[in-house]
Amino acid sequence: MSEARIKSVLCSSPAGLHHMAYKEWGDAANPRVLVCVHGVTRVADDFDHLARALCGQYRVVCPDVVGRGRSDRLRDPQYYTVAQYVADMVTLIARVTAGSLDESVDWFGTSMGGLMGMMLAALEGTPVRKLVLNDIGPVLDPVALARIGEYIGQDLRFPSFAHGAAFVREVSSSFGPHSDEQWDKLAGDVLRQAPDGSWVRHYDLALAEPFKAITPEVAKAGEAGLWAAYDAIRCPTLLVRGELSDLLSRETAQQMAARGPRPKLVEVPGVGHAPTFMNEDQIAIARDFLIG
Repeated sequence: MSEARIKSVLCSSPAGLHHMAYKEWGDAANPRVLVCVHGVTRVADDFDHLARALCGQYRVVCPDVVGRGRSDRLRDPQYYTVAQYVADMVTLIARVTAGSLDESVDWFGTSMGGLMGMMLAALEGTPVRKLVLNDIGPVLDPVALARIGEYIGQDLRFPSFAHGAAFVREVSSSFGPHSDEQWDKLAGDVLRQAPDGSWVRHYDLALAEPFKAITPEVAKAGEAGLWAAYDAIRCPTLLVRGELSDLLSRETAQQMAARGPRPKLVEVPGVGHAPTFMNEDQIAIARDFLIG
């Protein structure tokens, strides 16, 4: 079974330099690269199952977006924004395609990772060749954004891993049915033990700061910008929606299917936000689009 190599790349924000960690699966010399990017409070390890399944055809690169997991925390939290994350991804892509005549990559983005893929794929001269958007679209609900910001910023401490895992399982119930072993992995990927012995979530609580600045007016302007970016995408695109998703409505998904890159739309039954692509039936959806 293939195992990942843990690497990092030096990136820049207006506040200074920071390291972004990433996991790399498959043949290090394979020029065919798939970049997989996680949601707002998740980490690179989310893609372990998908990466193992696809690393025979791809070099699969899964970053911990800055502020999460193994990556550095930003000195100034106001730069925890999609624009900064996209800039970091351009640096990462330059690293992993260095020396190759082909600087293109395929992109799999869950939630926030999908927003980043959308913005990157919209740019002139984009390196994105194929795009998978996992349960995300250009519609931003200011109430939902405020709720996410409040949740992210809570300094929650658990007396044991079991308590933390129970919390992760509860707040992630929309991921759909998983085995106990899978739930323990989903929890273990985003929990770490603090020096005082308690268990905490493995990200910078200051990620919540930019959410506090989002007003309904800012959200509306952001949504208009995302739709403009989406309509500019020209690469083959797959849109995956959890049947029960409260973040990507069926109406928005159908609207997306009729404009912009006119993606193939696949709905995953019995799942909300967002499909984890840990199970073979979901992995097959990605494999068929990316390789089939």
